[in-house]
Amino acid sequence: MARVFITGSADGLGKMAAELLIEQGHKVVLHARSKTRAEETKRNVPQAQAVVVGDLSSIAQTRSVAEQVYALGTFDAVIHNAAVGYREPQRVETVDGLSHVFAVNTIAPYVLTALISKPKRLVYLSSMLHQNGDPTLEDLTWQSRAWDGEQAYSDTKLHNVLLAFGIARRWPGVLSNALEPGWVQTKMGGAEATGDLDQAHRTQVWLAASDDPEALVTGEYFYHLRRKGTLPAARDVSKQDQLLAICERLSGIALPE
Repeated sequence: MARVFITGSADGLGKMAAELLIEQGHKVVLHARSKTRAEETKRNVPQAQAVVVGDLSSIAQTRSVAEQVYALGTFDAVIHNAAVGYREPQRVETVDGLSHVFAVNTIAPYVLTALISKPKRLVYLSSMLHQNGDPTLEDLTWQSRAWDGEQAYSDTKLHNVLLAFGIARRWPGVLSNALEPGWVQTKMGGAEATGDLDQAHRTQVWLAASDDPEALVTGEYFYHLRRKGTLPAARDVSKQDQLLAICERLSGIALPE
């Protein structure tokens, strides 16, 4: 039986993953953006051990989420599910001066990874759109570039793969992997999505808790329980280290060795 923390689990794929883990007999701690959402989450998933609260667009609140999780003890796995999509029509700046998409999708999983006690497994949700991400890692906060919501989202989904692979290399005792759930009809995916919703949450559950030898790997990328290729730049060690250094500089939080 595993103990798993899932970010962004008030609804969508995070909630679906939580329900499947609970069905399999695992213990789950959930996360919601606000107290109101947390109360709703407790009602929707009453079997969850706890719900931690914090807006991941704020570094201070993300640090608070990490502290709440830390106080609950050690976890076997952390699923970095929380994300915002590509539909923001203009650059939204956070309290930390970052773009909203970059803050939630890139900085938050980095901060949580750095501050939560090392679990046995880390799972980062990416997207097929990571293939369109900009591997130069220039102007990640979109202060100079003309805003493009889909490109900003694609960039962060590449960042998620770089984070997963960089952590896998830095922390050999932790199984760190990334995956794409497919384009499915969630609040983020929209009604026009054509992917298989029933399969969208199963790979993260499998990577977090399965004893299947195929799941007990690190530094890999998956789609529907199978390994899949990535943008070649995701395997570039220098790019992994560059992103980790940028995240450390912008967050003020160092990744433990």
